[in-house]
Amino acid sequence: MNLVIKRFENLTPKEVYSILKLRNAVFIVEQNCAYQDCDDNDDRAFHLFIKEKDDVVAYLRILDKGITFDEIAIGRVVVEKRHRGTGLSRKIMNKAIDFVVNEIGETSIKIQAQSYLIEFYESLGFKAISEEYLEDEIPHIDMLLYKSISIK
Repeated sequence: MNLVIKRFENLTPKEVYSILKLRNAVFIVEQNCAYQDCDDNDDRAFHLFIKEKDDVVAYLRILDKGITFDEIAIGRVVVEKRHRGTGLSRKIMNKAIDFVVNEIGETSIKIQAQSYLIEFYESLGFKAISEEYLEDEIPHIDMLLYKSISIK
């Protein structure tokens, strides 16, 4: 499996299609949630994904500061159903955190976590900073991670 990180303008058409196919399969079909996935933020994000052959099997996006929050944001975290429980979500999140801290040089990362994943995100160092609320009829909570930058 190949881990890739690219800005939107560097994605191939096949990669864009595979990303959107995975996001739609999980967030719209599997979770039975009708919402606008293409939200005009993809072109202002880094896209971090794991490919198996030509298919994206795990994905997230890293949004620049000021797009959704004052902090850098990680969102649209998704793993293809047959690859869940294999550690890909932890691998992709750890890579995203490392990228934000050590490549971008930011120390705060904010997420809107689906509530059933709170323990997973806490295990990565995120702390809850809001009460639970509904986003597209799915319970969510805002979480924040603060990391110090390591000197190399």
